[in-house]
Amino acid sequence: MNTANAQSALAPPTVASSDGTLLSVSAEASSTRVPDIAMISTGVVSRAADTATAMRQNAEQMAKVMAALKQAGIAERDIQTSGINLNPQYHYQQNETPKITGYEARNTVSVKVRDLSKLGKTMDTLVAQGANELNGPNFQVDKPDEAYDEARRGALEKAQARAGMYAKTLGLRVRRIVSIDETGGYRPPVPMMRAMAMDAKNAGAETAVAPGESTLSVNLNIVFELGR
Repeated sequence: MNTANAQSALAPPTVASSDGTLLSVSAEASSTRVPDIAMISTGVVSRAADTATAMRQNAEQMAKVMAALKQAGIAERDIQTSGINLNPQYHYQQNETPKITGYEARNTVSVKVRDLSKLGKTMDTLVAQGANELNGPNFQVDKPDEAYDEARRGALEKAQARAGMYAKTLGLRVRRIVSIDETGGYRPPVPMMRAMAMDAKNAGAETAVAPGESTLSVNLNIVFELGR
């Protein structure tokens, strides 16, 4: 049995024996969608001389942040605590043992924003209510299955066309597909965020964000059997 490789890196683990020629083809296709949700991480960092004060101040400020999220229309199911930390703060001086100067309390939550038209205002409200940590947004497609299926069909059509071309050139025909291996990927858009200076002239301005487009790709590694 002869073997022809369009992609030399491909080597299926097991292939049923036949009198045909095996052709390994790799094809990729993508589908784009406008993101409809965004993930942000926000929280409060508090520092104080002792642990109790640091935790208490952090809890008080974090309560305001959580209230701001609910006021912005974020459902409880879309808010998840991602970390609570309490760590000593040290003063370092050469040739001396580090000394504890205080404690830092940190509480962060992951937030899913489903209404992107309110994303900028939500982020501004969080900061106004005491959040001093804010990361994101990470834009996503909430239900990507349709886009992935679209990419799968495109990749399959490419692979079949390529296999047909090889078969025709060799004076053969495509008998069947022996195996299909799929890998996929999600390329999120690079978020464009512009913080507006809050001065007397634009006190009503809010942080501007642009979701752009997300690319969802599928790569198929397909082994075809060619024959007469």
